[in-house]
Amino acid sequence: MIAEKLREVEAAVEAARQRRSRAVKEEPVTVVAVTKNHDVTAMREAIDAGATVIGENRVQEAVQKHEALARNVSWHLIGHLQTNKVKQAVKLFDLIHSVDSEHLLLAVDEAAQKIHKAQDILLQVNLAREESKFGIYKEDLPFLLQKADSLPHVRLRGLMCIAPNYEDVERCRPLFREMYDIFEELKALPLKNSEMRWLSMGMTHDYPIAVEEGANLVRVGTAIFGPRQY
Repeated sequence: MIAEKLREVEAAVEAARQRRSRAVKEEPVTVVAVTKNHDVTAMREAIDAGATVIGENRVQEAVQKHEALARNVSWHLIGHLQTNKVKQAVKLFDLIHSVDSEHLLLAVDEAAQKIHKAQDILLQVNLAREESKFGIYKEDLPFLLQKADSLPHVRLRGLMCIAPNYEDVERCRPLFREMYDIFEELKALPLKNSEMRWLSMGMTHDYPIAVEEGANLVRVGTAIFGPRQY
């Protein structure tokens, strides 16, 4: 069942990629299989069916699963990162999507230095300015971008955003379009240590629109694994 659902998501991503009007149709899109509250058995099934990237929301849950999973896969942290979990996160995750403050950025750099690692990160942007969501506002992005670019043990790799959970998903399109424009502007900047490679946007309810508008990382859980197990 999970393997079948994963194939359906991959087919939907490919169809959306071919519908792109501005972003490059040929650019591949990576599906992050979001495994929050799903067990290791389900994760193995997805990985054995072709999933190459696992997305977790909570550091502690990921640590427990990582020890038991016994699969070679890339780990992404997509949920909010608290500073008291930074040390564990830097040890485990290949990419942290959710850096949203100078304080957190400095904590990641310090933790990465201690284990001689350059930690790949994305900056989370709260483009819709929703009080219920984390992320920096658009006007604060240039400062945090330059700060990230100056740190020796952080590698800025792009941006992440979460669209409002609109009932009409087409309402997400202008936000995704603006996010892509911001991403393209930043790619053109003369940065020293950064490579604006990833634009992480789109979840189960809106990922086809996100792909159409230029996302190359989509975070999909329910469409692959079904409702979360609580």
